[in-house]
Amino acid sequence: MSPQVLRRRDPTVGSGLRAVLSAQEKGASAFPIPSPPKDTIVVKAAWDSFLLESFTAGDAWELGHLLYARLLPFSTQKPTLISIALANGQVLFQSAVGSGTTLDNETWVQRKRNTVLRFGTSTWFQHCKYAGDEEAFRLMFAMSPEQAEKYAIHGGGVPIRVQGVEGIVAIVVVSGLKPHEDHGVIVDVINNNWE
Repeated sequence: MSPQVLRRRDPTVGSGLRAVLSAQEKGASAFPIPSPPKDTIVVKAAWDSFLLESFTAGDAWELGHLLYARLLPFSTQKPTLISIALANGQVLFQSAVGSGTTLDNETWVQRKRNTVLRFGTSTWFQHCKYAGDEEAFRLMFAMSPEQAEKYAIHGGGVPIRVQGVEGIVAIVVVSGLKPHEDHGVIVDVINNNWE
């Protein structure tokens, strides 16, 4: 069965920014982030990647702001970093949500992005495939410890594909929450704003 091709529910420019402003003005509540499944078959079916009708810089801007609005209520306890980049490495959107992110968050973003690009799957899928065992992951690909440091098999890195385009077009990364929350928030925001 072919994956469903999704398009933005609200195609108007600035809908993501309006969501951020609304979250700031109303003091949005932190409602729970859904936890992804751990079964690789289930993850692959609905939690691994997204096939979109299109993905432009404008779409990245909207998605980034929608993620920001969703994460804002958590920002006082769990500052996060959102990063959306094209497969060629060009960053289209990046923002810290809350005060307290560090250079370490940027390192995690790069490691998650590297994993998505190399293996063509989400970092959560890789986490589930290797039961979170980084050593088993490293040995499977005969990587030295130094090579393995370039990859992360934790949640929070999701590939974006576009209908009619071969390969991954972009990577959405969240860093700062628990691994399952980093992944769950991306899937939740896309599922609620694309149809």
